[in-house]
Amino acid sequence: MKTLRFILKKEFLQIFRNKGMLPIIFVMPVIQLLVLSFAATYELKQVRFGLVDFDQSMASRELVSRLQSGGYFKLESAFFSIEKAKKELDNGSVKMILQIPSGLDKKLNEGNSAQVQILIDAVDGSTAGLIQSYMASIISDYNQEQQAGIFIRSSARQQMASINIIPSNWYNPDLDYITYMVPGIIVILVSMIGLFLSGMNVVREYEIGTIEQLNVTPIRKSEFMIGKLLPFWIIGMFDLCIGLALARFGFHIPFLGSLVTILIIAGIYLIVVQGLGLFISTITHTQQQAMFIAWFIMVVFVLMGGLFTPIESMPEWAQQLTMINPVAYFIEIMRMVLLKGAGWMEVYKAVLVLLAMGFGLMVLSINRYKKTS
Repeated sequence: MKTLRFILKKEFLQIFRNKGMLPIIFVMPVIQLLVLSFAATYELKQVRFGLVDFDQSMASRELVSRLQSGGYFKLESAFFSIEKAKKELDNGSVKMILQIPSGLDKKLNEGNSAQVQILIDAVDGSTAGLIQSYMASIISDYNQEQQAGIFIRSSARQQMASINIIPSNWYNPDLDYITYMVPGIIVILVSMIGLFLSGMNVVREYEIGTIEQLNVTPIRKSEFMIGKLLPFWIIGMFDLCIGLALARFGFHIPFLGSLVTILIIAGIYLIVVQGLGLFISTITHTQQQAMFIAWFIMVVFVLMGGLFTPIESMPEWAQQLTMINPVAYFIEIMRMVLLKGAGWMEVYKAVLVLLAMGFGLMVLSINRYKKTS
């Protein structure tokens, strides 16, 4: 125990004496959470579009007004030539062109079908898909209102039976993308702190030449690894609490589940991440090598963790790889507990996987570390 206390004291002194490290540990996660929560979003806002209106009628003006009223689309320019509009689409001035043919108002009033043309800049496929989806929804609502007006004017159709759809959105009633993203971003920030700092921990002792002094002490390998892990585990939990406080009071994320459950699972998850970092630190010879390997692994974990892309939308082989991705498990747990109010019965399988990962990585790290130089 004395040797363990010695290691812990040494680690805490190194952390708090290094003034350059303190902002990275405590300030950067807060800034990243605030920035990423607003920037990392698939919501469409103020998409610039060009209008080519050959009808110039009440119906066409009402359709254009409907597009702009929701805040998703912004009329950038109106053209009287489709060729000029396409040039603006080519140079990136607009993301979409809405072409309304002549006779739209007349066809709608007569109860006939009418067509409009939408040209979308699809260089960014995901954005183009969202634009298409939003446009289809807006035009569909507009079309239903037009048909309702015709039905009212037509006495023969007034008695037609209809089906009313009343949507009910659970867990995120306002469909706010920030509510969906913030729990996942908190996981990423805690993971980066835990993996990078622990990944450079042991190898730093080699670089500054103090590893020989530690090797000649009677400290056991397990005590050495616990002493290296525990300070950054405490810092990771502290950063997590800061992130959860910002999520609750800054972004108003609903905390439907138990905060104690989150903290217990987060403690297990940090052991997994830091165990991986310590393993990296034992197989590298410089902090630069450790940083590159940790960054490579972190990028893969994030991209395949379900933060930006649903795991169900990935290819089958990628879905199989996520089974060894601890980030994917903890993101899912965070969203289930915070947004759905899930308890232990709903998340225990994922927690058992994290426990197995943490135990295995710590055993590997302890066995990999040799008290020889």
